[in-house]
Amino acid sequence: MKISIVVALFFTCFLYCQVPKVSSGKIEHFENFKSNFVDARNIDVWLPDGYSDKEKYAVLYMHDGQMLFDADITWNKQSWEVDEVAGKLITENKTQKFIVVGIWNNGEYRHSEYFPQRIIKDIPEPTKKILVEEQLKNKPQSDNYLKFLVTEVKPFIDKTFATKTDRKNTFVAGSSMGGLISLYAICEYPKVFGGAACISTHTPMIMKEKLGAVADADIASKFRDYLKTQLPNPKNHKIYFDYGDKTLDSFYKPFQEKIDAIMIEKGFTSKNWITKFFPGKDHSENSWNERFNIPLEFLMKN
Repeated sequence: MKISIVVALFFTCFLYCQVPKVSSGKIEHFENFKSNFVDARNIDVWLPDGYSDKEKYAVLYMHDGQMLFDADITWNKQSWEVDEVAGKLITENKTQKFIVVGIWNNGEYRHSEYFPQRIIKDIPEPTKKILVEEQLKNKPQSDNYLKFLVTEVKPFIDKTFATKTDRKNTFVAGSSMGGLISLYAICEYPKVFGGAACISTHTPMIMKEKLGAVADADIASKFRDYLKTQLPNPKNHKIYFDYGDKTLDSFYKPFQEKIDAIMIEKGFTSKNWITKFFPGKDHSENSWNERFNIPLEFLMKN
């Protein structure tokens, strides 16, 4: 038994404690970053080649940080290769200079940290009970996760690195549930975030196998009601969506189209909002890597 525990701890540390290697720029790794709101977790900060304290950089906050830079240390041997994509755009002067803050998820409670908490009260029973118990593990905490991001991580980043601290130069991005929490973040903190990239956003908000048709009627529709009143001002915010049609992304089209209708209703245009469909693309880091340049250029072009 003791040997089994030691082995389990070894592999946990092997996956969790490694610092990602990058081929462009460099990583500053902060192990076990403490919080008053959520579990401690690692944070990786990517700095582009030539980073200097004498300049100021925009900041992109990204969720699922352990999946961003180095496929050798991810569970599925895929990564976004953010360093390569971002470094190339900066070198080619297609975007302003920026840094990337990769906030690791905490595994077990990832769904509960990324699910938009404010809509839970509006979800009817018994759907609410199933959602909270089975998906959120009786611990809805996205509001605390955003407090962690906005009141703990961001001040630390702004103090430690040479950043542009204003809304115009502060962005948030993620995929799947990470796309969902990115949209929630810009709605909850419109004075903090000027843009959000919501990639392969998990718009059903729960797996349809769990709840069937009520996933839309009882859950996704409540989030759309929230968006109708809480979307930020299109005059000073940008929002990017995309999705494919393979694997998990195959569910997303009808849900995204309903959100797109709300975007139009709220005054978003091609100047401040994009939704892109990528036929043949699946729900994976490899797919997101292929098109990550598009939201980056849209959000922070020179």
